[in-house]
Amino acid sequence: MNWYLQTGKESDVITNTKIRFARNLQGFKFNLKTKTEIDKLKNKIKENLYLIGYGLKYLELKDMDDITKMSLVEKNLISPEYALNKNDIGAILINDEENICIMINDEDHLKIQIFNTGFELENTLNYAIEIDQKIEEILGYATNKKYGYLTSLPTNCGTGLKASVMVHLPALEKTRNIDKVFYTINNFGINILGAYGQDNANNQNIYQISNKRTLGITEQEIMENIRIVANKLIEQERKARKFLAKDTIDLEDTIYRSYGILKNCRKISLDESQKLISNIKMGTDLGILKELSDSKIQKLTLYTKPASMQKYLGEQYETIERDIKRAEVIKKIMEEK
Repeated sequence: MNWYLQTGKESDVITNTKIRFARNLQGFKFNLKTKTEIDKLKNKIKENLYLIGYGLKYLELKDMDDITKMSLVEKNLISPEYALNKNDIGAILINDEENICIMINDEDHLKIQIFNTGFELENTLNYAIEIDQKIEEILGYATNKKYGYLTSLPTNCGTGLKASVMVHLPALEKTRNIDKVFYTINNFGINILGAYGQDNANNQNIYQISNKRTLGITEQEIMENIRIVANKLIEQERKARKFLAKDTIDLEDTIYRSYGILKNCRKISLDESQKLISNIKMGTDLGILKELSDSKIQKLTLYTKPASMQKYLGEQYETIERDIKRAEVIKKIMEEK
């Protein structure tokens, strides 16, 4: 089963963990522009793919249809900007489990990304380091004694490491404490973004927490800062959920109304479904809603999104049809044995 359909440690609040290394290959210019340069880089990677191993497959963005690309965005395997702007020069290395996804020709030659379900900073980092070292041994990286790994953007120099966790914070939203909590953790040099990198709030109540700096700070310091912030968010979110649970009837009413609408609707928009799924995830995590399992929540979260839903159904649909099909998918997943 793919990692994004599973649950893990502290997954009531931390839905997943990602470790990313920004790397450039030695002997190549940064920000490649010409087809000759780009093809040379891609060919070097393809020729050595069997040595890298890990079951990685090479896929060109230009060979993918729009739904396939957007489904990768919805799984957070590639960024929306990469899918839209790098179609002619972009490619990925990806394994069957999709817990490894390496973006080629984004800002840097390689963006090595390793994913894990739940709160798994240390294990994910160790696996990422293992893969990173193997690629460096085979392909060679651009480095500098003073500045470490060299990247197109100064913000990625040094370790080139970005550690991030996705956090589900419905209770902090409902108690209107989220801005106060975010203001407090901002002092740790942390980025707080929406699920797909946007700056604003979102219907899922899911946020991406990651480090701002990579230069002049060690990998251990980056990881410790993320760990401290993530633990603080877990503590504050669970405290907010306990507060909401004091008014049991109101909380249960919100959760079961959400469940009832999802189970019985005949059409539903993406925005509405995300809000309601956020509520029933909280209800399931609190043990209030016993009708659904964690795995069903994970499926509902992914397969209600437009591209992933169409991949799941094996058909393409217009926008109006999607709202009808989304309701059918929700009902089907809820009724699975």
